[in-house]
Amino acid sequence: MRTEMQVKRKLNELQLQKQALEGRLSSEPQASSGELEAAHTISAQIERLDEMILLLEWVLNEPMGSYHV
Repeated sequence: MRTEMQVKRKLNELQLQKQALEGRLSSEPQASSGELEAAHTISAQIERLDEMILLLEWVLNEPMGSYHV
C-alpha cells in the first residue's frame, strides 16, 4: 500500500510528463505523414497519462458514501 505522499509525488510526476508531451505536440510542425504519426503517438501517450492521473486523483479523493444505496 502506498502512502498519500507517494501517491501525490507520482501524480505530480505524471502531470509533469503530460505537460512535457503537450509542449512537444504543440511545437512540432505537422506536415509529413511521419510527423502526423509521431503526433498520434504523443496524443496516445497523453491519453494514457490522463487515465493514470484520473485514477490517482480518485485514490487521493476517495468518494464519500456508498455506491449501492
